Amino acid sequence: MIKIKEAVIVEGKYDKIRLSNFIDGLIVTTDGFGVFKNKEKQLLIRRLADTRGILILTDSDGAGFVIRNFLKGIVPANKIHNAYIPDILGKEKRKDKPSKEGKLGVEGISDDILKKAIAASGIECETTEGFVREKKDITKADFFEYGLTGTYNSNENRHRLKKCLSLPENMTANALLDVLNCIMTYDEFTKLCDKLFTDNNGG
Repeated sequence: MIKIKEAVIVEGKYDKIRLSNFIDGLIVTTDGFGVFKNKEKQLLIRRLADTRGILILTDSDGAGFVIRNFLKGIVPANKIHNAYIPDILGKEKRKDKPSKEGKLGVEGISDDILKKAIAASGIECETTEGFVREKKDITKADFFEYGLTGTYNSNENRHRLKKCLSLPENMTANALLDVLNCIMTYDEFTKLCDKLFTDNNGG
């Protein structure tokens, strides 16, 4: 596994599954062209870019470059790293026929080629073998402790937290947990929750 600080932006869920095999980090999908109209997804990507930077890894076909160029238009250039996969003709195993241009997408590319593409982007990666995290992660137990899960008003509490941080309203609890670990420290999280939910905890 390789650890990546930046949020990795890919097109679809199969790309995300593919990269999850060897990447320890946050992977966000654009849902293909869906990101063009999804203002919340755009806001999330901009927020991640601002706090962590993003690594764009889209397919090498025309559609992939349209999505890549769109992201370049909504995120400052100094917050973006680009990883490019080579043009390789072929068909993904789950598909009945090749794509319109006959090129393999991210999901069909080998680990070695994907790793080389990521390395060529200029981001700093480190292997997680024998790697001990110095950063203390926010966990599901912390969510429970602050009433963000497991209580009658958990949904309301998560909504307050997301609104405070200008995060998409429709994010799931798991997605919220992933994003929080990317944009803030454990101490920042606890201080914010203490401020937001003290009245609730105090009855």
